[in-house]
Amino acid sequence: MTSRNICLIGGSGFVGGYLAERLTRAGCRLRIATRRPERQKSRLATLPGAEMIQADVFQPAHLDRLLAGQDAVVSMVGILHGSRRQFERAHVELTDAILQACARQGVRRLVHISALGAAQDAPSDYLQTKALAELAIRASGLDWTILRPSVIFGRGDSFLTLFAQLLAALPALPLAGADSRFAPIWVEDVASAVAACLDNSACIGQSLDLAGPEVYTLAELVRLTGRLTGRPRPIIPLPAGLAMLQAALMECLPGPTLMSRDNVRSLSLDNVSDQPFPGQLLGFAPASLAAIAPSYLAGEEFNTIVSRYRSKAAR
Repeated sequence: MTSRNICLIGGSGFVGGYLAERLTRAGCRLRIATRRPERQKSRLATLPGAEMIQADVFQPAHLDRLLAGQDAVVSMVGILHGSRRQFERAHVELTDAILQACARQGVRRLVHISALGAAQDAPSDYLQTKALAELAIRASGLDWTILRPSVIFGRGDSFLTLFAQLLAALPALPLAGADSRFAPIWVEDVASAVAACLDNSACIGQSLDLAGPEVYTLAELVRLTGRLTGRPRPIIPLPAGLAMLQAALMECLPGPTLMSRDNVRSLSLDNVSDQPFPGQLLGFAPASLAAIAPSYLAGEEFNTIVSRYRSKAAR
């Protein structure tokens, strides 16, 4: 691989874990920023060649320390819930700070994970601020690549796994954006795309849509999750007004937000691409959700059944 020393910003999240494993298998040395390194001991810190560094990535001095001596940086910070100010801070201001740190430290190669549907005129703050970050990257003068995935799935995701949990807890599922279409992309394929971009100079200056080979409505994805987990439930599609009311109420509940009004606005757009998957450039074709999802959704249901039998047998 051309880039041997790589800094991952946002690398302690869902995609970051898969990417770190993929890059260390290729022999890369990683510097992974984290606010709480103790939470990553069992997951990332044991990877050969991976160095966990406690840092506040909003601090220029911390970014300089992270990027010093690196060949490339992968930026993948993103939030799904928050105020307009929080979206701007996470998506726009942090991207600007990373670009400035790259310039100070002489790091020219940047791979940035954005989002399919990002646009300045998009209906949600999430998509608008993702688009503003893309604009800054394109104007940076760096050797950049922007990846724009559809919804990402895989073991440990907060998408199909979340629906599996909701289906286990509820007799029926009221669903906002039931007719919204998605082209889900496997997290391993996103990691492979980043690795391919770091190793292929032809990807420089490219903005690549990462969409899976199958298109589903959100309702179809929830029904599939129900079948795979053995918990099929009725789905109640919500009209826009009720969906916004439901989301407003969910924003007030304690604990992590499951659905926000900004999410509902994002769901008003289909999350699909009119561009073919860039397989020739990246060197692979994406896996289908139908081939992958049963391995972790149905498998978890099997493990649950086994555990129940063991409990009954006093094992």
